[in-house]
Amino acid sequence: MSAAPVKYLVAVTACVSGVAHTYMAAERLEKLCQLENWSIKIETQGALGTENRLTEEDISRADVVLLITDIELAGAERFAHSRSIQSGINLFLRDPQRVMIAARKLLSAPQHTRLILESPSFR
Repeated sequence: MSAAPVKYLVAVTACVSGVAHTYMAAERLEKLCQLENWSIKIETQGALGTENRLTEEDISRADVVLLITDIELAGAERFAHSRSIQSGINLFLRDPQRVMIAARKLLSAPQHTRLILESPSFR
């Protein structure tokens, strides 16, 4: 039997200050995708500007797009036709498995499906 094809994800991480959390989230995503045996390319939008910019080919090949950000992303329109998950960066850092579970579920969803993960409200 042949192995299942490797899933390909792309992500953008960006935080308000563009420093620590942007890069912490990128590093955490890389480790989680290694555990899942998924391939990932991550664009960071930080204090140094945009690094490792995703190409149109990267985005069109992606099984799922992860937008892990607390700010408005530069170039967000690039992901309009993709399956995507949007999560705040702090939510992702506190509960990364929530994003990964959502990504697994989104793999079977139609293109253009968008999922926004929000922090639970505390009353």
